[in-house]
Amino acid sequence: MSTSATDSTPLQALNNIRVVLVNSAHPGNIGGAARALKNMGLSQLYLVQPREFPAANAVWRAAGAAELLDSAVVVETLEEAVADCGLVVATSARERRIPWPLLTPRECGQRAVVEAQTHPVALVFGREDRGLTNEELQACNFHVHIPSNPEYSSLNLATAVQVLVYEARMAALEAEKGGSLSYSDWDRPPAKASDMEMYYEHLQLALAELGFLDPDNPRQTMTRLRRLFSRVRPDDMELGILRGMLTAIQNHIHRTGGQGRPDQGRPDQDRSE
Repeated sequence: MSTSATDSTPLQALNNIRVVLVNSAHPGNIGGAARALKNMGLSQLYLVQPREFPAANAVWRAAGAAELLDSAVVVETLEEAVADCGLVVATSARERRIPWPLLTPRECGQRAVVEAQTHPVALVFGREDRGLTNEELQACNFHVHIPSNPEYSSLNLATAVQVLVYEARMAALEAEKGGSLSYSDWDRPPAKASDMEMYYEHLQLALAELGFLDPDNPRQTMTRLRRLFSRVRPDDMELGILRGMLTAIQNHIHRTGGQGRPDQGRPDQDRSE
């Protein structure tokens, strides 16, 4: 479904941006989202456990974009939907206890278009009634907030999709005209979402073996480490180095038969969390 060419044009890169709808309740919103994608020249729609799909109401709302419903990818988990993506941006309607790196819709569109020229990008939208869970938000590199009227801030799901894909198209058109869009963060491809998830599992295991983390009561330690790596966004080679370091630590622990002291220097002892 995704484009792998590293020299695609900004408008061609729109085909490498996928919109991911998580557990959508109303099929009409799925159809409305498909129409929004086709309006702005995007083509990839991913559905995570939709409550009702396929559905006649989705086709009706899609109008002339029903082919996007036919090609929609239906998966069971968000992890599956974004596994091969180098950039994952989640929509968030409210502040979180531990705030994530935040983009404006315009910044989101610009960054998505630039990065989609070299690797798949996902824009993730949550449930109509309660958005995305904290765990789903923590699986993303950035959050984006649409600054709607605070007196009536709730956006229809398909409308929210329209806002972000519009910004992506405007960024692509600007770049096609020679406008400056550049995020030269890496000399290597950024680590894929699936590889980052395996790293977090490895990290938690190694920290537990070291005695730094209580696996039964990790509190906010792993959440804050996820946020740290979301800000840094390691490339594939850097992630390999980090995985190698964890393996070396585990090998040393197993050779010596020792563990770190569980009460020494561990941030999850902080009861303020």
